[in-house]
Amino acid sequence: MNEIGLTHILVISTSLFFIGVYGFLTRRNMITMLMAVELILNSVNINFVAFNKFLYPDKLDGVFFIIFNIAIAAAEAAVAIAIIINLYRSHKSIDISDADEMKY
Repeated sequence: MNEIGLTHILVISTSLFFIGVYGFLTRRNMITMLMAVELILNSVNINFVAFNKFLYPDKLDGVFFIIFNIAIAAAEAAVAIAIIINLYRSHKSIDISDADEMKY
């Protein structure tokens, strides 16, 4: 059976990253923008696993970074969803163009 190489994993991670960037830059809905940010963070997690497996196969440093990154992403998602819910209650919309009052 053929082993999956580092190049294959990096291609998947890169495509996931750019799908997230595209989703973040083109969508106007805050929930889809939040999901795009989560895609970007997950592509970083894939990179941590890949480089940990191929550079230091007997160490777990990449896994510890992933656990920390997942905790930060969960906190970021909770705060973002709270902001989105508060914005929806006040403006009855979660479109990013309706959130221009939050700039000032």
